[in-house]
Amino acid sequence: MKKTIIISAIALGFAFHTSNATTSIQTSKPSSFVKTKVSVNPFCVSIVKGDLETVKKLIQFGADVNEASNGMTPAMYAAKYNRVDILELLVKHGAELKKRTEKGLNAMDYAKRSNAKDALAYLKNLS
Repeated sequence: MKKTIIISAIALGFAFHTSNATTSIQTSKPSSFVKTKVSVNPFCVSIVKGDLETVKKLIQFGADVNEASNGMTPAMYAAKYNRVDILELLVKHGAELKKRTEKGLNAMDYAKRSNAKDALAYLKNLS
């Protein structure tokens, strides 16, 4: 029971502390900018950080291994950041590797673009 409460607290902590990035896009007027706030869900933040234990717990608590965050699936984040151990876990839990973003990229494309050699080798072995 104590362990469950601690894990729940960690999961809630991630829920309230997401990674945010702000980008500015210049419009036709040089003095005006449009700001866009991009946020990534806690599950994908854990993947980017390489926190395998938290990823395992979040999957155990029902995190969707195919839910996109900021346009990318968890498998795409794992491939992009060369997190092979997490990528294996995602595949084990049903991650769809052929799913594509709006730009037409899949997990293997992200591994290639990021020069994530270990993730790319793992994905090629699955093909």
